[in-house]
Amino acid sequence: MIKVNFLGPIGLDSINSNAKNFAELKEELNNIDSLKEWLPLCAIALNDKIVQDCSNIIFNENDTISFLPPVCGG
Repeated sequence: MIKVNFLGPIGLDSINSNAKNFAELKEELNNIDSLKEWLPLCAIALNDKIVQDCSNIIFNENDTISFLPPVCGG
């Protein structure tokens, strides 16, 4: 199981998922209406490291995925 965090203004609590990779996770998250607008805009971190290419990553038990929306301010 992995933990999925939604940071900043996304405003959702963390969830647990049994997704094995980013494709499965994306499919699962696209079923959450309030996330659909955020997902294309977010940077993604795997275990606190920004991921540029998600296509070949297989999750390990207890990985943490974080969705980081763009922010502005000073």
